[in-house]
Amino acid sequence: MFPINDNNPTRLTPYVTYGLIAVNIVVFIHQVMLAPQQLEQFFQLYAVIPKELTAILAGIPISVPQSIPEPLTLITSQFLHGGFLHIAGNMLFLWIFGNNIEDKLGHVKYFIFYITCGILAALAQWFFSMQSGIPSLGASGAIAGVMGAYILRFPHAQIRTLVFLGPFIVFPNIPAIFFLGLWFVQQALYGIASLGVQTNVGMQSGGIAYWAHAGGFVFGALLGPLLGLFSDSRPKSF
Repeated sequence: MFPINDNNPTRLTPYVTYGLIAVNIVVFIHQVMLAPQQLEQFFQLYAVIPKELTAILAGIPISVPQSIPEPLTLITSQFLHGGFLHIAGNMLFLWIFGNNIEDKLGHVKYFIFYITCGILAALAQWFFSMQSGIPSLGASGAIAGVMGAYILRFPHAQIRTLVFLGPFIVFPNIPAIFFLGLWFVQQALYGIASLGVQTNVGMQSGGIAYWAHAGGFVFGALLGPLLGLFSDSRPKSF
């Protein structure tokens, strides 16, 4: 199941959303061009390494000095992806939900909102995996923040969804409050179920950072109204 479209066309041209998608794609193309060892080094440098972040926050020098401060990876990691399906799913959701939130917040506040949600989502995941040495990366946490704001601002928007019923394919319209609400509950339950699970692939079971998803969603729902999500005044375009 995945959303195809919604019925809330944006009035501002979503420059920031398009720009974020473009940057993510460019970075992913760069990743694809790297040799496996280079890619591993790239992730070690720009993804969040929880145990290294834990050490830095505790004032303990890490064993291998890096060219960028470890806290900065809370931002750089948002533009990295682990594979084609990872980036394709994230960019689809960003394209569907991001334009409407950008329209309500305006370009500048939307960009601040997006990056902040990504940082807070990464910290939520870090909180449950402080001693992990496995890189954490992806735009999922920031996009989950966008979805958290969307469910508040457009709860009755219809999400056209692809559903397989045996040999048949149907495209029902599902209210956003149900579609995104179910998504959030799934992430929270998976996050709880994954506590204490040991894995060599990603930070959580199956390599999916469920706490970043759930945390990003909650932070987005909290930050959106503070930045004017429900304001009646129209944000200014560039």
